[in-house]
Amino acid sequence: MTTETITTKTTASEATASGTVRLSCADAWLPVCDRSLLTPGRGVAVLLPDGDQAALFMDRSGQVYAIGNRDPFTGAYVLARGLLGSVGGRPFVASPLLKQRFDLATGACLDDEGAAVPVFAVRTD
Repeated sequence: MTTETITTKTTASEATASGTVRLSCADAWLPVCDRSLLTPGRGVAVLLPDGDQAALFMDRSGQVYAIGNRDPFTGAYVLARGLLGSVGGRPFVASPLLKQRFDLATGACLDDEGAAVPVFAVRTD
């Protein structure tokens, strides 16, 4: 797991282009899904080999992000079901339970400095 996000800029028309989305996990690039299966503005939960979960998101510009799926405030694995938004140009997901917002690039909670979720490096082949 890393705290660095690797992404590429794409246009909205390229957002659903195919290619394998991979996450950096345990010092390897783990293939998790085909990019064409992601819907801009919606999240997908991914089960990792160690039993943990990641929440995978594609924003409306086609950029892909991956953070931990566990909401640190409730312990529930629900962040993939949250709502995407942005504040000051920073993309975030709001937890569907208590509505805390998590920065998709850094994992930091925008509503509580003491909380954060892990961030996974992402690449698309």
